[in-house]
Amino acid sequence: MNIASKKWKAWLYLAPAIILLAVFMVYPLIDVFVYSFEENYGFVTQKATGTGFYNYSFVLHDVYFLQAVKNTFILVIITVPLSTLIALLIAVALNSIKALQSLFQTIFFLPYVTNTIAVGLVFMILFEVTPYSDGFANLVLSIFGAGPIDFINGPHWAKMFVLCFYVIWVVMPFKILVLLGALQSVNKTYYEAARIDQASKWRIFTRITVPMISPYISYLIITGFIGAFKQYNDAVALFGTDLDNEGMNTIVGYVYNMLYDETGGYPSYASAAAIILFLIVLSITCINLIVNKRKGV
Repeated sequence: MNIASKKWKAWLYLAPAIILLAVFMVYPLIDVFVYSFEENYGFVTQKATGTGFYNYSFVLHDVYFLQAVKNTFILVIITVPLSTLIALLIAVALNSIKALQSLFQTIFFLPYVTNTIAVGLVFMILFEVTPYSDGFANLVLSIFGAGPIDFINGPHWAKMFVLCFYVIWVVMPFKILVLLGALQSVNKTYYEAARIDQASKWRIFTRITVPMISPYISYLIITGFIGAFKQYNDAVALFGTDLDNEGMNTIVGYVYNMLYDETGGYPSYASAAAIILFLIVLSITCINLIVNKRKGV
């Protein structure tokens, strides 16, 4: 079999995946890009009054979009580093525990497979102030002499605290599982050599463990950034569907509202917001990849 026939055979094997990607990813992205420049496009008429950058101007000056961007960036900045760090510490602890390790892995992984809405209801019970109860969180705060805080219907910072806490709780199990697998793949010879040299546990952790699993950490950070920018369901689980009035909407939620909410039906605005989100995620992902490449990860 010559080289040309091998190439055709390879393309034949790849054809189904390429077709699916083209139909369900590339074409919709191009379609959204085109919609984002069509002004006053209507679902019913299937027509636009013109083309230009008005949709981007409207979105970038919309107070609801700016609030959604603020909320999304707060989520990204807080949840991605914290969840990765906590997951790393828990993974290291689990890796050092041999007895009942499988049981602990299962317990830590349970939040990942639990229904999002169900977990959101539990968090509402823990943090919401009702006529009958101040919630478990306020019960803990009262021990330290702090007054009751309505984390669900109260000030914005309290709502963001609960949302960040919730997101970390949901994403951390997957990160623990990945990092635990990474730790178990590290060659034990390095640790044996370090113990012979009487290196401290902290030095072993920073000089051996972290560098050896750094590709996995980079993977979790990049996917964490992408996942945090796509947050929407978690906010709905905690604060309901009227996120704009609650001041807790995200960029994805803004796109959804522009398409399907009671005040929606504006595909051009939704497309412009979606393209802005795409450019933000693409830029941050590229920056992460460049930084990791320079570090040799």
